[in-house]
Amino acid sequence: TAVIRIGNDILEVEGSADKEDGEAKRHYRINFEYLGDLIELGGFPVTINPRNNKYTIDLDSEYPGQKIEIKTFNEFVSVNIIGATAESFGNAVGIIGDFKTGKTLARDGTTVLDDFSDLGMEWQVLPSDGFFFSDVSRPQFPELCYLPEDPRGARTRRLAESDITE
Repeated sequence: TAVIRIGNDILEVEGSADKEDGEAKRHYRINFEYLGDLIELGGFPVTINPRNNKYTIDLDSEYPGQKIEIKTFNEFVSVNIIGATAESFGNAVGIIGDFKTGKTLARDGTTVLDDFSDLGMEWQVLPSDGFFFSDVSRPQFPELCYLPEDPRGARTRRLAESDITE
């Protein structure tokens, strides 16, 4: 699930593992209304492509050439900011880091966090951040985020020592 807030408007897009076609592939909420009228977000027009897997927020009226694309593939959701500039995203804060330097910063805006598990814990949604998601699922603060298992897994030799004879 991905959430984009512009002004007071909130768009939440969910992926789905279900094999769906047509408009049944759409799983979004606009201002917490499931499949509500999605015409604009924060005054910017929103379109959904014919395959129903890409939502485009066109920022062109205020920021020429810039868009936000939210794509779904099965249960996965991605967010792509196209043509971003310091003018439009220079003051953005969050888990994706500082726009100008690319540094992944803590909430204090100065501490650099190079460990992605630490970064995720730092940016866990807090009650003081407001309410963005329609589904309140675990973990919720003060319960900590679930950490992924070692993505490389245990690295051990799979072949046992053997003697080769001729």
